[in-house]
Formats: sequence, structure tokens, C-alpha cells
Amino acid sequence: MKKSKTKSKKKANDDGSMSLSGHLKELRNRILVVVILLLVAFTACLSFSPRLITFLTDMGEKYNYVFVYIAPQELLLVYLNTALIGALVICFPVVAYEVYAFCSPGMKQRERTFFIASLLAGTMFFVLGVAFARFISLPFVLRFLIQFTGEVDVSASISIQQYVGFLMTIFVVFGLVFELPVVSVLLTGLGLIQADWLRKGRKIMIVIIFVLAAIITPPDVVSQVMVAVPMIGLYELSIGLSALVGKRRKAREDSDEDEDEDD
Repeated sequence: MKKSKTKSKKKANDDGSMSLSGHLKELRNRILVVVILLLVAFTACLSFSPRLITFLTDMGEKYNYVFVYIAPQELLLVYLNTALIGALVICFPVVAYEVYAFCSPGMKQRERTFFIASLLAGTMFFVLGVAFARFISLPFVLRFLIQFTGEVDVSASISIQQYVGFLMTIFVVFGLVFELPVVSVLLTGLGLIQADWLRKGRKIMIVIIFVLAAIITPPDVVSQVMVAVPMIGLYELSIGLSALVGKRRKAREDSDEDEDEDD
């Protein structure tokens, strides 16, 4: 009986499958790698936090912002939060690889390619969104907000924690907005949306985009248009990519049906 059990275990290992305990062990090891790297990156970024904060405050100082901290621990918390964000950015490629390496054995070659392409495109569009916020949106926002101090006898002494938090929020919002084409491709690939639906909702989406642009920008027409036009362009790009993915998905389904009929 013992010999037969041993043989069955060997067969289970030889067919390339992995037991539940094996999957959990692999998951634990990958999480451990990410945590260790995150701690190392956090420690390294902590030493560069003053430089990064100086880079962010330089954006406001161009418009005569004066920064202060109003609690003893506030500046330290800003250093820690900035270091954590930097560590997350540095570790993102490793986290993406670990997720891919863990899931890839259960994927087909086509799914692996789609996963990698989506990951690369998502990263690229997020970076483009952050760059758009940094070089186009934020200068308008900061210049507009500081203009109110000229109407009353009040000086602008801005809490450094509130200022950095405000900038990080803007960066994340625009980064996520620029993910619209990638999300559209993913949802189309999964069969959850179609390009025709996006075309039919174009007018409604344009109105929603201008409302969002009015919310996240100062109330002047120039800045609203500068934010809304790229968002509309992203929506049109999403329609085109969704149509392309939809055609490929339909062609693949038709070929699969033909193969089933031949069998």
C-alpha cells in the first residue's frame, strides 16, 4: 500500500500540476520577496525624500506660495509618506512580474501576451497622465488659486502636508483618467462592452467629461478646455481600440467555431 501511494504522488508531480500547499508556498515566497524589496526601497527613498519634497515645493514657490508645517510631526509624516509612495513606484515592476509569474502557468500563450501588453500600456498611460498633470494642469491650478490672496489682506502660508497631499491626489486622478483606453481594451477583450456602445454614448460622455474638467480645474474656460480636450481624445482612442479588439475577438470566436464543426 505504501509503495502504491508513493507512486501516485510521483505521478501527480510528473504531470506538472501543483498541490494547494505548493501554490500557497509559492505565493508566500513571492509576497516575501515583494515585502523585502519594499522595505529596502522605502529605506532608500527616505534619504531622498527632502529632494523630492523640494522638487514639489518648487512648483508652488514659482507662484509665491510659502510652505509651513503646523504640527511637530507633520514634516516627518510628509517624509515618510513621500518615501512610501516612491518605494511603491520603484517596486511596481517587481510586483507586476511576481503576479505574472504566479498566474502565467495557468494561462494560454495568447492570454500571457494580452496580460503583458495590458500591463505595459497601463503603465505608459498612467505616466502620461501624471506628466499631463505636472506640466499642463497643475500650473494653471496653482496660479489660479494663489490669485485670491490679492483680493484680501491675507498671506498664503500653506501646510506642507496638505500641499503634498493635494499634488499626489491630482497626479493619481489624472493617471487613472488616462487609463481609460486600457480599461476599454480589457473590458472589450472580456466581452463586457462593445465599441458600438461607446459610440452611442459619445454625446453623454462629452458632457460628463466637461463637468469633470470643471470640477478638477479652476473655473476658467482655458484650463477646462485644456483638460477636457485630451480626455475626449482618450475616449475616441478608446472607441478605436475597442473596435479593433472586438473585431479580433469575433474573428477568433468564428475560427474556434469552425474548428469545432470540423471536429
